Formats: sequence, C-alpha cells, structure tokens
Amino acid sequence: MANSNIIEQKKQLVDEIADKFRDSQSTMLVDYRGLDVAEANELRKQLREANVEFKVYKNTMTRRAVEKAELSDLSDTLVGPTAVAFSNDDVVAPAKILNNFSKEHTALEIKGGVIEGEIVSLEQIKELADLPNYEGMVSMLLSVLQAPVRNFAYATKAIADQKEEQGA
Repeated sequence: MANSNIIEQKKQLVDEIADKFRDSQSTMLVDYRGLDVAEANELRKQLREANVEFKVYKNTMTRRAVEKAELSDLSDTLVGPTAVAFSNDDVVAPAKILNNFSKEHTALEIKGGVIEGEIVSLEQIKELADLPNYEGMVSMLLSVLQAPVRNFAYATKAIADQKEEQGA
C-alpha cells in the first residue's frame, strides 16, 4: 500500500517538473557541486530576486520529466548533481545570472538549457547571457528611436543658422 503511494508521489513530481519545463520562458541546468554553502546561498538569493525558481531534483525524476515535456535530448546533461533554474517571465535572467556567477565561481557549471521550448547549446546560453536585460534593451531601443529626432533637430537648427547668416 505504502509503495503505490510513493509511486504516485513520484508521478506527481515528474508531472510537476515537466510542467515547469513547459511553462518556463527559459530553464537552465547547472552543476553546482563545487560551490560552498555561502556561494550557493548567494546564487539562490540572486536567482530569487529575479523571480527564478532554483530546484534540485533527483536526476531520475528530471529525466522522466524532460521526456514527458518532449525534451529528451536533455537527458545527456542529467549526470551528477543537477540543479534546475526555471524562469516564467524573463528569458534572459537565468542565463545572465548563472553565466555571470560562473565567471566569478568557476565551480558552477552550466550544463544546458531550454529557451521557449527549444533546447539550446552552451554557446547560445552565453550569447543570451550577454544580451542586455529588459531595461537595457528598452534604453537601446529608445536611443535608436531618438537618434533621427535629434539629427532632425540639429539639421533644422543648422538650416535656421544658415538662413540667418544669409539674411544678415
């Protein structure tokens, strides 16, 4: 009797993990083995502040979940201690935080990831991590949008100055 209960709990956990993989904008798999307690806590804090859920599951459970979520190619990365960072609202945050953290703490190793349902390479994760965050993208966009207006203002002023000189 107790055994079927455990199997039921495991099934629920697999479903829950599979749903997280499906619902997340981005998911990163990392090996955190070499981090000491203080470093691990700091990483958790940074992720939590960015609304990124950071969980450690047994690989057998995660493997079943990635198969269920049709991401079975991730199974290869599920060797050794693996923590999973799920982000529902920010594609860039987990990659950025984990990548920056791994630069300062070489013990943290990014093993793989899923971005909007697609399995991505470590190169793609690094590229994503180097993108500006949302605020950065907005300010880049605004500067692009403002450039023609600024140029137009300069041009108008130059023409006005020129006309004044000619009229003088």
